Amino acid sequence: MSEEIIAALATAWGESGIAIVRLSGEGCVDLADKIIASKKTLAERPPRFMSLTGLRGRNGETFDEALVVRFEAGSSYTGEESAEIQCHGGRLAGQKCLEELCAQGARLALPGEFTRRAFVNGRIDLSQAEAVLGVIEARSDEALAASARTLQGSFAEEIKKFLSALTNLAAQLEVDLDFPEEGEGYLTKEEKISLMNKLILEGGELLSRCRSGLILREGVRAAIAGRPNVGKSSLLNALLREERAIVTPTPGTTRDAIEETFVHKGVPIRIIDTAGIRKTSDEVESLGVDRSLRSIKGADLTLWVVDASEKLTDEEKELGRKIAGGRHIIVLNKSDLPAAVTKTALRSLFPDSPIIQLSALRREGVDELKDKIVDEISGGCSLSGGYGVTARQTECLASALAAVKEALGALKEELGEDVSISCIAEARSQLSSLLGLDCTEDLLDAVFSKFCVGK
Repeated sequence: MSEEIIAALATAWGESGIAIVRLSGEGCVDLADKIIASKKTLAERPPRFMSLTGLRGRNGETFDEALVVRFEAGSSYTGEESAEIQCHGGRLAGQKCLEELCAQGARLALPGEFTRRAFVNGRIDLSQAEAVLGVIEARSDEALAASARTLQGSFAEEIKKFLSALTNLAAQLEVDLDFPEEGEGYLTKEEKISLMNKLILEGGELLSRCRSGLILREGVRAAIAGRPNVGKSSLLNALLREERAIVTPTPGTTRDAIEETFVHKGVPIRIIDTAGIRKTSDEVESLGVDRSLRSIKGADLTLWVVDASEKLTDEEKELGRKIAGGRHIIVLNKSDLPAAVTKTALRSLFPDSPIIQLSALRREGVDELKDKIVDEISGGCSLSGGYGVTARQTECLASALAAVKEALGALKEELGEDVSISCIAEARSQLSSLLGLDCTEDLLDAVFSKFCVGK
């Protein structure tokens, strides 16, 4: 892969101040010189020194002016010989530059190929590579800070420390298994249990920071559910602080799911306004009800909206019991009207359910609901200091931690040292996969396919 010269537009397509075309691979500077209209070649210029030059096509005519710069192998983003051409933005200049470079022997880069080469060449590990995408996709200051911490390598250092501790423990277990009669380096059962408990505690704290960062990175899907005319669309508008959904006194106005996103306390919250759930003979409304039920099933959290001015129907109570089986918040809406349903009455029916009383129409109590959404998803833990990681990385760490717990259980139950050693080996394998120390091409393809071309 690294023997080929790759080229891509690193800035977005369309009209802009500049368009940056980047190249990477051995010989890319000489290749760039073939389209540079200057007496002094790029190869003759010092590295990391930007200079102004013309760009010419195969017909010998100059088509743009650009700033050009080169990077030596070992000192570039990819770790390879690299170059950048900063031409004028617009729909043609960047495209023309790419076409001319490809005509001279470069090929268009695949999604994430520059970052993939940085990983392959040892410039960054896999956790840092995935953090690059987190920085690009960050939707809040908190998410950006979490991904930046990971990109700078602090998360990888923590994982390496964890992996090193597991390796040392595995080595000690192996010695004790092979040479039980040797006194030197021998650990008692209590000492092994103490070491594993310490690792589990440290791993748990690290996993908590990863889950916090994952929430900041990927956000939350919250579905608004309830029977028709309880104020679901009004609640959506109140949460977004704009008139996004049509609101009328007629029940069943919403026939399809409406999705929008807002950010609260750094957490992107994708809110889904669903059709009112009730038995109906209307074919179109029935389709909307089916979609509502699917939205509830696929959501991380359900906001069950109840009209405080009307008594609960049996159909509503049945819906509430279904929703209460998952993560949810009961929203007692229309608190500005005379109450027919109180928080006390709801609590008697759903004693374990969090309840927020508000008026979506007057937008009173909405901020309290936003706080509660974040608290329910985060488990009440602080999201500050989290690491910007992916679901894959979090799963690797969780699996490693589970394997250490299995090793501890095997030790306590005296199932044999070999069982504990096997569990520790699995934990080490998971952490190695997280860092990309023993990753497969399929894994790399899956990771870097999510990147944009040019990064």
